[in-house]
Amino acid sequence: MLAPAKINLFLHVGGVKENGRHDLDSLVMFAGPEASDRVEARRASEASFTLDGPFSAPDLASPENLVLKTIAACQARGFKVPPLAITLYKHIPVAAGLGGGSADAGAMLRQLVRIGTLTEQVGWTLSTGLGGDVPAAYTSQACRMQGEGEIIRRVADLPDLPTLLINPRLPCPTGPVFQAFDQTGTGPGLSSLDLPVFETPPEMIAWLRTHTRNDLESPAIGLVPQIRDVLDSLDTMTGCSLARMSGSGASCFGLFETRREMMSAAETLKARHPGWWIAPTLLKGG
Repeated sequence: MLAPAKINLFLHVGGVKENGRHDLDSLVMFAGPEASDRVEARRASEASFTLDGPFSAPDLASPENLVLKTIAACQARGFKVPPLAITLYKHIPVAAGLGGGSADAGAMLRQLVRIGTLTEQVGWTLSTGLGGDVPAAYTSQACRMQGEGEIIRRVADLPDLPTLLINPRLPCPTGPVFQAFDQTGTGPGLSSLDLPVFETPPEMIAWLRTHTRNDLESPAIGLVPQIRDVLDSLDTMTGCSLARMSGSGASCFGLFETRREMMSAAETLKARHPGWWIAPTLLKGG
């Protein structure tokens, strides 16, 4: 089952609350198979967990892996999870602002629904306790994400967006980025923002560029200056109408009006920066 990367087309962040967390407002879309992990689970005589793929690493097999935490959360609620042979294929960079771990948890929950261990509603309830991005990853459809990430409203009829994803292969852990955000003040904060109806990608991109932002972009660049290099490189590409960081970084995206221009930019940047992870994809509007 695919576990697609999450792209925060905008991310507005409120001030820190008493519980140490933040309210947010974000429009989220999901990548295609070119930028997705994959979670496979089949019934077996005994449980096992295997990692594979270009971003697999031994430390990802710890109990803190969100796939294993998903299984543990089910068992803690009294659900009988049959022995499963689980393989996680990691194709999304880790600590990259693309919600890879949350995507894996969402896919694991959908697998458990598929085999009959959970109902869809129980899967949703469990997702809200596994992390701020997991509810959106569980739906894996374009949505507006608010509150601490647990308020999810699906958004229909958005145009598909040709998108170039880039990560400089540098980690940018979420915690330090939020700490840097808190130290610099709360920024513009949260305000009411109505989502218009968009007929075409250019119309949607123009609205995003004019009315939205990523409040974590500047704090993240302070911690990982190479993010600015990625954004500057995207800005120079013909047809890139908006370059922005996703989530808490370090991954960035460029929105293009046509697939042809996106693919041309991908080839150019792969030649210039062979060490970067570069994935051209189509964000699905639903």
